[in-house]
Amino acid sequence: MADIEKVSMNLSVVDLGQIDLLVDQGFYSSRTDFFRAAIRTQLTGHDEAIKQAVVRTSSVIGVIIFDRERLERMQHNNEQARIVVVGLLILSNDISPELAQATIKSIKVYGSLRASAAVKEALADRIN
Repeated sequence: MADIEKVSMNLSVVDLGQIDLLVDQGFYSSRTDFFRAAIRTQLTGHDEAIKQAVVRTSSVIGVIIFDRERLERMQHNNEQARIVVVGLLILSNDISPELAQATIKSIKVYGSLRASAAVKEALADRIN
């Protein structure tokens, strides 16, 4: 696990005692093992919602390119993108302002946005 964040939380003494009991009984090797298993269980239970959110928000770190074909597929599926990019967002020159307005709900770029002046103007109220 290369990218690990440390998280702390408050638990009631009863909850913590129950976790310790499960560890002592061999169900888990440690409290950390219990928490990881519990988190995985919750994430698995919300798998579809997570997938949909990722698709809806089109989040990316690095470079993302949207072209006319991609936006036309979204339009055909009645989808709108909430784009969040840390890095570079490129809206290709083959995208019309009308298509951009129909398929892009919002844009948040921590970095740089490249798009035609017409598309930037059409999306001005949706760019944070």
